[in-house]
Amino acid sequence: MSDVETSTFLGCYVCGTDNVAGLRIPFRNDPDGRSRAEYVARQEHAGWPGIIHGGLLFTLMDEAVAWACTFSGSRSVTARAEARFRSPARVGMTLVITGRVTFSTPRAMRARAEIRNGSDTGDLIAELDAMMAIINPERVKAEARRGEESQ
Repeated sequence: MSDVETSTFLGCYVCGTDNVAGLRIPFRNDPDGRSRAEYVARQEHAGWPGIIHGGLLFTLMDEAVAWACTFSGSRSVTARAEARFRSPARVGMTLVITGRVTFSTPRAMRARAEIRNGSDTGDLIAELDAMMAIINPERVKAEARRGEESQ
């Protein structure tokens, strides 16, 4: 899917350009089929002093696998994920976040994400393996409209 309808994601906490409280991190489809983004770790995202909160690292990897699925042609949501944290992500570090699809069926995809320090070959900070459920985007939009109407 080369032309992704990014307007679908304007309110997303991680990538949404209209979310004033969000991270606004753009994910790109790199030449080898992975999703890829860079993020400079900020003090307001620290858990322990100077160390980025693990929940934020998990969120970045979850976004990377979702974008990898989107770039491969399927919209998806995370059904299951397992993360491993290898070393601390420190405030001020440039984090390189990548995701790739490792297996696909008509109903689900397996995907993997990594966060590395500074480059695609930098020290591994965290990794995530996920099972992604393929969704129908029109159904999701209809559900969102119903939710807005009930508020």
